[in-house]
Amino acid sequence: MSDDNFNYLLRKVTPLIQKQDTCMRKSISAEQRLVATLRFLATGRSLEDLKFSTAISPQALLGVLIPETCHAIIQVLKGKYFRFPTSSEDWQFISSQFEEMWNFPNCGGAIDGRHVRINPPHHSGSLYYNYKGFFSIIIIAIINANCEFIMVDVGKNGKFSDGTVIEQTHFYEKLKEKQLKLPENDETKEGLNFAFVTDEAFSLQDHILRPYSQEALTKERKVFNYRLARARRVAENAFGLLANRFRIFRTTINLSPHKIELVVMACCLLHNFLRRSNTDEYSPISLLDREVTEDATFIPGDWRTESAGLVSLQYMEAQKPEASAKLNRLKYLEYFNGPGAVEWQDAMALNDYSIEYETFDV
Repeated sequence: MSDDNFNYLLRKVTPLIQKQDTCMRKSISAEQRLVATLRFLATGRSLEDLKFSTAISPQALLGVLIPETCHAIIQVLKGKYFRFPTSSEDWQFISSQFEEMWNFPNCGGAIDGRHVRINPPHHSGSLYYNYKGFFSIIIIAIINANCEFIMVDVGKNGKFSDGTVIEQTHFYEKLKEKQLKLPENDETKEGLNFAFVTDEAFSLQDHILRPYSQEALTKERKVFNYRLARARRVAENAFGLLANRFRIFRTTINLSPHKIELVVMACCLLHNFLRRSNTDEYSPISLLDREVTEDATFIPGDWRTESAGLVSLQYMEAQKPEASAKLNRLKYLEYFNGPGAVEWQDAMALNDYSIEYETFDV
C-alpha cells in the first residue's frame, strides 16, 4: 500500500474510528488503529506479537480495535469498490470485459469458493468441522475480469457440503428466481445464455457453466475446457493474491465467526481498492498466472510457490444436469470451435497445464 493509498484510507475511516480523550487516559489514535489492523491482516502475526510493535494490548486488539476498524473499512469502501450489478447494462459491462480480456462472451463472472481456517467457538461441537479435517467457514465469491470481487458471501460453516453451499447464498436464490436482471438471450452474443463460469465444485445449470469430464474428451471438448479455464483463471488469481497479500489467511484465525466475517470482507474490499489504485505494487504481473499464446506455454503465478492459505472447495459428485443446461454448454462448445475460435486455442487446449485446473467428472 502506497503512502497516498494509506492517507486516503485514513481520511475516510477516521470519523468512524477516532475516539475522544478522557481525563483518565489518551485515546488510541485513528492512525494507530488503522496501522495495527492493516498489520494484523497483512502479516497474520499473533495479537501477542503485535502488542510489541503497536504498543496496544492484545485484549484491545482482539476484542474491539480490529473488528471496529474492519467494519469502518467496509463502510467507506463498499460503495465505490464493491458494487453488485443491478441491471442488464451492468452485467453487459462485466461481460464485455471478459470478452475483451479473456475471449469469453456473455460471462457475468467466475464463481469460486474457499475454506478459511478458524478456531471454533466454544461449545460449537463439530458445527464448523469440515471433511478435510479442520474447522472452517466458507467464502463463496464472484470475480470479474479484473480479478476483483463483485460478490462475497462469507460465514457458512465448514460442515456444509462444498457442492451445495452456493445454494445457501442470496445470489443463488435470486438466480433461481430470475431476479438478477441478467441479459436476455436476444441481448447476448450468438443468442447464448448469459452464464457464470465455475470449476468442478459446482453443478452444471442453465446459467452456470462447468467443464466436461476428463473421460472421453474430444478435441472440441478440450477446446471448451481450455476456454472456460482461461476465463475462470481470474478466480484462481484473485484468491491467490488475497492469501499472498493478506497473510491472516495463512493462519488459523482466532476470532468469533462474526468478527471473522468482518475480517474477510475488509480484506476483499482492500483487495479491490489496491487492485485499482496500486496495481503495480499490490499485484505485479509476476504474481499472476499468465500464458504466452505464441508458443502455447502457461506460466504459474508466484503465489503458487507457497503453500495454500485458502483451501479450495472439493470436487462435487456428479449430479445429472437438466437437458437445457447440457444443451447450453454444447452451444458454447460449438461457438468456441466455430465462429468464436481463437488461433492459439488448439495448441493451448492440448497442453497439460489445463488439466491442472480441470479434473472433472460430469
